[in-house]
Amino acid sequence: MEVKIIPAGIYDANCYILFDEKTKEAAVIDPGGDTDLILDEIKLLDANVKMILLTHGHADHTGGVVELRDKFKCSVYINEKDSEMINKNIPIYGKENENGDKYISDGDILKFGEITIKCLETPGHTPGGMCFLTDKAVFTGDTLFYRSVGRTDFEGGDYDTLINSINTKLMNLPEELYVFTGHGPRTSIGFEKKCNPFLK
Repeated sequence: MEVKIIPAGIYDANCYILFDEKTKEAAVIDPGGDTDLILDEIKLLDANVKMILLTHGHADHTGGVVELRDKFKCSVYINEKDSEMINKNIPIYGKENENGDKYISDGDILKFGEITIKCLETPGHTPGGMCFLTDKAVFTGDTLFYRSVGRTDFEGGDYDTLINSINTKLMNLPEELYVFTGHGPRTSIGFEKKCNPFLK
């Protein structure tokens, strides 16, 4: 699996293109905006986008959904709790037309090409936060960052819930697993176990 990273939108949220070189099928995680840049990368890969995955419903992670969904006629996956936040027009969440059309929850398995993704429910930053696990990496959205964790002061956030999610769903993963975050640099499970001051 090849991973392309495009910092997108006004807050440089990391959009990820997961690409199966053998079948040329792809998934896009958190298209937050700058869809022209995302589409250029997809074109360079000659990729067939099969799905869009949202780690959560905040607008800086959903801003490119409409254009990509229209272009590739694919489903958009989101946790139902964050879908409800979008539908309530709560500030900082995305617009209704950026919402998902398929719900995902803890333990769900998604497949494209020869790639398998396990869905991990990690509430705290938002009520329906999700992480996406592959055999070599986990995509954590705004749940876990390099030496930090997601904010919990927005509506729907809860700090204790976030820390519990990280400790029970992420810190028991293999230490060598790459962590691709919603903003900022890549890290690893092992590094965060040792160096993240919020997890001491």
